[in-house]
Amino acid sequence: MIIKELTVGPIMANCYIVGCNQTKEAVVIDPGDEADRILNSLAESNLSVAYIINTHGHFDHVGANRKMKEATGASILIHALDAPMLSQLSASAAAWGLSVEDSPMADKMLSEGQRVSFGMITLEVLHTPGHTPGGVSLYTNGVVFVGDTLFAGSIGRTDFPGGDYDTLIASIRNKLFVLEDNVRVLSGHGPETTIGQEKRFNPFVRIA
Repeated sequence: MIIKELTVGPIMANCYIVGCNQTKEAVVIDPGDEADRILNSLAESNLSVAYIINTHGHFDHVGANRKMKEATGASILIHALDAPMLSQLSASAAAWGLSVEDSPMADKMLSEGQRVSFGMITLEVLHTPGHTPGGVSLYTNGVVFVGDTLFAGSIGRTDFPGGDYDTLIASIRNKLFVLEDNVRVLSGHGPETTIGQEKRFNPFVRIA
């Protein structure tokens, strides 16, 4: 499995390219900005994009959806509860003094337990709301992509519209912390961590 991480845009969001070594099919998770850079990284590894997957609908994670779809023709996947946010990106970014194009509508909706397959890889969808109502995490083969649900030593913000602290904590404990301790956690911002590390040391959600 190929995993390439690119930190993109002024808010420094992590975009992930996940590719199959055998078939060279790939998905792009959270293309928040810098579409040309993402496309160049795909080309360097000779990868073709099957899906553009949004872990949630905030503009810093989906801002390059339109350019990526125009360039690749890949389907956009997002949870139904966050799908309406894709048409409001320009307004949301403007509140931060930034400029972002609205995304095309999603082609498919993600839901709990759904499996997204490309090449020899299958991602399992975990609905992990709290940062946003439709936030999802994506698990495969010892790695979980968690968007802004969980960070190294921290958790996602819940003060944005649709956020809820108790819901977020429940998502982390009931959906993520049931995974094996050695599972790699690749977050929407900041460095990589593991499930075990966060269970033991994360001050917001650690389990004694």
